[in-house]
Amino acid sequence: MLCSVNDIHTLDESTSMIRIKTIAILYLALAFVNPCFAAEIAARAEVADASKSAPSTPISQEEMAKQLANPIANMISMPIQWSYGGKMGADQKGSNQTLLLQPVAPINLGGGDLFIVRPILAGVAMNNINGFSGNGVANITLESFYAPKTGSSWIWGVGPYATAPLNQTGNFGSLQTGLGVTGVVLNRDGPWTYGILGYRSWSAGGNATYGTQNNLYGQPFLAYTTKSAWTYSTNMQALYNYDTGRTTNPLYAGVSKLEVFGKQPVQFSLGATYYLSSTPEGPQGWGARATVTFVFPE
Repeated sequence: MLCSVNDIHTLDESTSMIRIKTIAILYLALAFVNPCFAAEIAARAEVADASKSAPSTPISQEEMAKQLANPIANMISMPIQWSYGGKMGADQKGSNQTLLLQPVAPINLGGGDLFIVRPILAGVAMNNINGFSGNGVANITLESFYAPKTGSSWIWGVGPYATAPLNQTGNFGSLQTGLGVTGVVLNRDGPWTYGILGYRSWSAGGNATYGTQNNLYGQPFLAYTTKSAWTYSTNMQALYNYDTGRTTNPLYAGVSKLEVFGKQPVQFSLGATYYLSSTPEGPQGWGARATVTFVFPE
């Protein structure tokens, strides 16, 4: 009986630590994002007010579309992404749908230097995966980049990374907290934008039964934007887990169009994914992805 009590205390302490780390990252994300959006929008409004007397050229739809292809552009945006994956589970009869909220908040540090904050909230709907169906919130992730002014078409950024689970069941992903570093390097060459974004994370505690956060992620990307604000893009999103030795690697190809409704720019994206590799019970074969991105250039 004494062993059972100790086990219960250990489990309670482990669960409490996960919750504490999750809450800490949530507060960190909110502490960054809310002031970032509020302060940056207010600052841009002040600049706009101060420059009303001087003639200004509004940013073109083509330029906005180009900046949306750049993950560390100096432009506030709110992408909402839906994706579908099939052939999941041991019998490959399951599927899932994921909804990602990915606001991008650049902070102007002066002199052309930027600090970009990208919190990501993931919701998942699972259908008949090893007999389980249900909806839930998987995790919250905070990516950030310090991006100095380079004075050339090549730019780069680096910063801290953190992720934490928002569920305690394990059905929607890892129950571990992860900490690490993000990095990106890219070139803007006329209508072309290409580069690679990635992160390395390490497990910082939590239940490892449903997967760990000892991951290496790499996303090479290529985009071509036309003068009419159409963007044709492709990327790979390779995620390698050091504990399982497995890689999930969907290849994406799609098209986007930026439109302006009144004064609100919105980009619509649609494309297909194909899993070049996956975990044994993960998504296989073809999938789909659609994104609506609200843009706040001023």
